[in-house]
Amino acid sequence: MEREIKNLLIPEGLDKERVDAALSRLLGLSRSTVVTMIEADEITMGRKVLTKSDRVNSGDFITVVMPEPKGEPKLVATPIEGFKVVYDDEDVIVIDKPAGVAAHPSPGWRGATVIGGVVAAGYQVATSGAAERQGIVHRLDVGTTGLMVIAKNENSYSDLKQQFRDRSVTKVYHALVQGHMDPSEGTIDAPIDRHPKEDYRFAVVSDGKPSITHYTSLESFPSVSLLQIELETGRTHQIRVHFSALRHPLVGDMTYGADHTIAERLEITRPWLHARELKFRHPGTGAQIEFFSEYPADLTRTLEILAGNASAI
Repeated sequence: MEREIKNLLIPEGLDKERVDAALSRLLGLSRSTVVTMIEADEITMGRKVLTKSDRVNSGDFITVVMPEPKGEPKLVATPIEGFKVVYDDEDVIVIDKPAGVAAHPSPGWRGATVIGGVVAAGYQVATSGAAERQGIVHRLDVGTTGLMVIAKNENSYSDLKQQFRDRSVTKVYHALVQGHMDPSEGTIDAPIDRHPKEDYRFAVVSDGKPSITHYTSLESFPSVSLLQIELETGRTHQIRVHFSALRHPLVGDMTYGADHTIAERLEITRPWLHARELKFRHPGTGAQIEFFSEYPADLTRTLEILAGNASAI
């Protein structure tokens, strides 16, 4: 079915608005849907493909390739196997996310979601944000396990979103990467955006968004290293992209260049990445609260193989 193309005139009331906000109001779509359209190069002005940071002027003509009818992702309450709540009060819920679960519904994803699991378990979440991602203030990749915080009311949603914007939230990950880091600790400061040729991936690009990753080597094995990583920014696939760019892709991360034979020997079928620690200011009390997550069984199994068999890789 051919998708509808609309030519829109920007009215005076939307002068100087960001393009995602302006088109969300003009088209009656969620801002997240408009952002997805922008990232797919489906919104243009003349010959220029617009980005999220562009602003519109009254009198501009914008061309939009409309999404498929009924293509808007829907929130479905679905129980999640292995769903674990590590903290819960009237303001926030902190969960330990299993692998294979997305943070929220998105175009093309038909599997389980964190927000669907939280709702299915009977928890109330904030209604701020797009309907399909209520309460979600940050995300983990589908294949990443570990700690996520979800807002349960409007005040906590706004407060937590601001903490993530201010980079005051401590997010510590453990990752198993191919090779040995040199130096053994350091900072990766390299901008990230969509891959210029492969839309499903991200990449280090000169005009990307500022992205900063700090790392420390915890333990070295033949051909692989266990790292502790702290994110200063939170770009999509940031850890995976940064270490791949340094030719140290995460073990099991074939999307970003990992060696499949190493993953097979270590019995891992996803990127070896775990959100280990999460620390933030409680939006209700103002107190700093901190949480820790143990490795799930598949990541533990990989370390057992490494510890017990130096010839595993």
